[in-house]
Amino acid sequence: MEWLRTGFEGFCMALADSVPGVSGGTIAFIMGFYDKFIGSVHDIVFERGITEKRKEAFFWLVKLLIGWGIGMALAALVLTKFFDTHIYVVSSLFIGFVIAAIPVICHEEWENVRKNPANGVFLLIGLALVVLITVLRGSVTSSFDLASPDFLLFVFLLIGGMAAISAMFLPGISGSTLLLVFGLYVPVMTAVRGLLHLNFAYLPGLIVFGIGVLVGAASVVKGIRVCLERFRPQTIYMILGMMVGSLYAIVTGPTTIDAANAALDPSNFCIPAFIVGILLIAALEAGKHFVGQNKGGNSGSGGKNAPRPRRSTRTR
Repeated sequence: MEWLRTGFEGFCMALADSVPGVSGGTIAFIMGFYDKFIGSVHDIVFERGITEKRKEAFFWLVKLLIGWGIGMALAALVLTKFFDTHIYVVSSLFIGFVIAAIPVICHEEWENVRKNPANGVFLLIGLALVVLITVLRGSVTSSFDLASPDFLLFVFLLIGGMAAISAMFLPGISGSTLLLVFGLYVPVMTAVRGLLHLNFAYLPGLIVFGIGVLVGAASVVKGIRVCLERFRPQTIYMILGMMVGSLYAIVTGPTTIDAANAALDPSNFCIPAFIVGILLIAALEAGKHFVGQNKGGNSGSGGKNAPRPRRSTRTR
């Protein structure tokens, strides 16, 4: 069951990462394993030697990555076409998902949210950051062929991979959106589909992109871990701001697909999909609390690697 649960969490992250405007980090935060995700990557990269902590982090990430790989393969082979042909349904679904998730996170992080309302400035910073990236996305029209890369494209793929994975760790900022900003979203998804169809001409470009992903993961996770441990109230506000900003990214998402459509508006908004998005959050919350009660632990978003108060060493 542990393998299935962790694999499913990775699967959900991948589906979110494959949609411009939605972040796998948002899914991790909503489903309650964001701190564990960040903490496990941190332990793999920065823990020295073969320790029990590092082994536990490694096996947990393997389970997560198996689910993520299955989800991304499904998105590349099947769901990309569905996104193109039913983009308004998908966008409405994620609008409901994000809107329902914001009060859930506020409830679970209430102690950090209520500490200092002046931290609301970080909410505005997070919102502005996502909106700025989304506006930049709309101004990029570059396209590349990963089947015939040159040296400059390899460098660009390295930088793009670093940027995309950095966004994956941040709720509210979509890795797909940053790939669109770099003009790499369609080429990378095309390359993944091509490799799955055994076209190995795409392999060198994807390897370089993967190296960029690994370098980016190592460089950004330390900063996020420090922020969560030392500046959690400010970080939570910024995450909430990025999630609010992601609503704008989702609304404009239909303008970025291959056959560009008009942005989401009341005339093409799909109310049933919006309701399904809200119900998905309710189902995830119910499942998360059920698991938490069965394990006898806290089912909040802190996860296993969240900072915990030190126990007193005084004997009774």
